[in-house]
Amino acid sequence: MEFDNKTQEEIKSYVYVYSDPDTEIPFYIGKGQGNRCFQHLEDQSESEKVKKLKELNEQNKKPLIELLRYGLTDNEASLLEATLIDYIGCENLTNKVRGLHSRSFGREFVQDIMLKYTAEDAIIEDKAILISVGNSYSRKMSEEELYDYSRGVWKVNENRHKAELALIVFQGIVREVYTISKWYKAGTSNYKSRDPSEIMVPKRKEFEGEKAEDSIRKKYINKSVRQYFSKGSRNPIKYVNC
Repeated sequence: MEFDNKTQEEIKSYVYVYSDPDTEIPFYIGKGQGNRCFQHLEDQSESEKVKKLKELNEQNKKPLIELLRYGLTDNEASLLEATLIDYIGCENLTNKVRGLHSRSFGREFVQDIMLKYTAEDAIIEDKAILISVGNSYSRKMSEEELYDYSRGVWKVNENRHKAELALIVFQGIVREVYTISKWYKAGTSNYKSRDPSEIMVPKRKEFEGEKAEDSIRKKYINKSVRQYFSKGSRNPIKYVNC
C-alpha cells in the first residue's frame, strides 16, 4: 500500500493514527510525509508498536490507518502530533516519546501554567537542597508517590549532609518540602510506588525524611526558585546555604 506521487504532493505533511481494527482504539500516533504512515508495517524492531502489529498479523488482521490532518507544514504536524500524544497519554500508546514540542508547549494543568508565569521568587534562608524532579512530577500523584519520586535516586556530593530541607521542584516552582533525616546508598530503603530496577543505581543516593511543618512549607511551596539554577543547566540538584 502506498500513495502515488500526485497524492503525496497534495497531502504534504500529515499526522496519522494506527488503531486496533476491532476496538478502533488508537495505539500509535505519528507524523510524516510521503509514504511514512505505511513504513511501520515493514518495521522489524523490538518496539511495543511492532509487537502490537505482529499480534494483529497473527490474527490475520491489519491496523486501521487514518490521516487525522493533512496539508500541513512540518511544524504544524509536529505540534499536532505532540498535542494528540499528550491528550491520549504515552501510557495508552506504543509511542516511546511524547512529541517534539511537548517540553515547551506540552499538556499542563492551568494551575501550573499560572504558576510558571506569576509565582513569586522564593527567598531561601534554610540549608536546603533543591531537587528538580522533571517529568516525574504530576499533580495527580499521591503523597506517597511524590515522596518516593522525590527522595531518590540522585547524584549528589558531600554538601548533601549539610542540607536540612529538600525542596522538590517542577518547572522551577517548589511543589513540596521535606525535612531530611538521613542519606543512604541508592536502593537501601524500601519504595512503595517505584520499580526496584529504577532505584538500584550505582553511585547514587536517596534520602529519608518527612513532610516539613506547615510554617516551613508555607515559606516555599508555589514559589519560584529559577533564580538559583544556572540558565541552561541540566543538573537537577542545587545546594543553597550549604
